[in-house]
Amino acid sequence: MPTRKIHLKSFGCQMNKLDSSLVVGALGEQGYELTDTPEAADVIVVNTCSVRENAENRVFSNLGHFKYLKKSNPNLRVAVIGCMAQRLGDELLAHEAVDIVAGPAQLHEVPALIAEAMGDHDKHLSVSEKIRQPAASQQVITDSHKLDDFELAHDTDANHIKSQAFIRAMRGCNNFCTYCIVPFVRGPEVSRPPEAILKQAKKLVDQGIQQVTLLGQTVNSYQYKAGEKSYRLADLLGQVSDIGGIGWVRFITSHPGRFDTSILQVMASNPKVCPYLHIPAQSGSDRILKAMNRGYTAAEYIDLMDTARAIVPDIAIAGDFIVGFPGETDEDFEATVDLVRRVRYKNAFVFKYSPRPDTHSEKKLEDNVGDEIKQQRNAKLLEVISEISAEDNERFLGKEVEVLVEGLSKKPHLNQEKSGHPQLIGRTAGDYIVVFNGPKSLTGRFANVKITQTAPLTLFAAPRPSTA
Repeated sequence: MPTRKIHLKSFGCQMNKLDSSLVVGALGEQGYELTDTPEAADVIVVNTCSVRENAENRVFSNLGHFKYLKKSNPNLRVAVIGCMAQRLGDELLAHEAVDIVAGPAQLHEVPALIAEAMGDHDKHLSVSEKIRQPAASQQVITDSHKLDDFELAHDTDANHIKSQAFIRAMRGCNNFCTYCIVPFVRGPEVSRPPEAILKQAKKLVDQGIQQVTLLGQTVNSYQYKAGEKSYRLADLLGQVSDIGGIGWVRFITSHPGRFDTSILQVMASNPKVCPYLHIPAQSGSDRILKAMNRGYTAAEYIDLMDTARAIVPDIAIAGDFIVGFPGETDEDFEATVDLVRRVRYKNAFVFKYSPRPDTHSEKKLEDNVGDEIKQQRNAKLLEVISEISAEDNERFLGKEVEVLVEGLSKKPHLNQEKSGHPQLIGRTAGDYIVVFNGPKSLTGRFANVKITQTAPLTLFAAPRPSTA
C-alpha cells in the first residue's frame, strides 16, 4: 500500500506550531509522510488562528484553492483545526472543501477523525460546546488529561527544530483583554501538573533536546496546587533546569499584570534560565490600557521593566503593541512611542487593530481610527524600535557570544565560497539572532562566536573553523 501523504498549513502563535507538530507526529506513527505540495497530499491539515482578521482571511483563501484540488482528487480530505475551528464550527464545516473541524481542546481527536473521514467520506465536527466552562469542571479536566497524554505520546524531537523543543505549561487565558478572542477559543486557564511537564522534558532531553521553551498564553500565571504545595512558574523553571543534559530553559509569553518577581530571581540565579522576557505592553497610554482592560498603567509597566533590569542586568526584553485601537489619539500614540524609547526593547511586534467577533471592543467600541493612520503609526513605531535595536546591538561588536545553532540560514550560500562553509543561524540566551559561516555539523550544538557586524535584527559573527 502506498504511503499516504499529509500537507500542513499552520497559522498563528507558537502554541499553534506545537499543536501542528503533535498532529503531524501522531499521523506519522500511522504511516503518513509530510509533503510540501498540497497537490500531492491525501490529507491537508489547516491549523488556524483567530487573533487577527488577516489570519482568518488567509485560511479562507487556502480553502478556496483546496476546493478545486478536491475536484481532481475527490479522495482528498481537508481538516481545519485550532482557534478558528472553535469559533466558526458548523460554518466552516459547511465549506465545500472541509471534511473535519476540530477545536484546540479536541486536538487529541484529530488523527481518529481523519481516519473516520477517510473511511466514510462524511463530515466530522468536534468542538467545545461551552468553551468557558470553569477550569475545575469535569469536562475541562477530562479534556486536559487527554491532551496531556496526547502531548506526551507524540511530542518527539522530530517535531522541533533540532535540539530545541516547546512544552505546553498551561492552556487558555482568564484576562479578557477587550480586543482579544483567545479566552473564547482557548477556554479558561488550566495549568498542567509539574510531573507531566517534567516527564515530557526528560523524554525530549533523552532524545538530544538541548533547549526547552515553556509555553502559555500568559505563562507567568502558571499555578498548580498539589496537596499543600502550590507550584508557580519560578518553581517549574527551576525543576526543568535541574534535568541533566538540558542547556537552556525559556518561557513565553508573559502578562505584565500580577507578574511574580520570583521569576526574575530564578533567572538571575540560574544560568540555564535564559535572560529573555517577552512581555507585551500593547500601549503606552493609560487611557487606552484601561479601554483594553490590561490591568496596569504605563508607569507600573515601566517600573516592572526597571525591576527586571535591576535583578537581571543583561535581560533582553521583547514586546507587542497594538496601534489604532478605538479612540487612540495622536497623544495616546506618542505616549506609546515614549514608552518604547524608555523601555528600549530588543525587538517588538506591532499590529494594527482589527476588531475580532464577540470581543468587548468589537461589540462596544467603534473602530474609528482610519486605515491610513493605523498604517502611519505602525510604520513609525517599527522605525523607532529598529533605531533602538540598531543602537543597542552595537554593544556586541567585538564580543564573543554563545549561541545554540539552529541550522542553515535563509541564505546558506552567502560567503560560502570565501569561508568554505555554509551560513548558519543561531540564537543567544537573550534570543539575539546570529548568523555566521561554519560547518553544518554545528547544528543542534552550542558554539562561541565573535561578533563582527550588527544590524537592528541580526548580529553577524566571524566564520567558525571546522570541528570534529
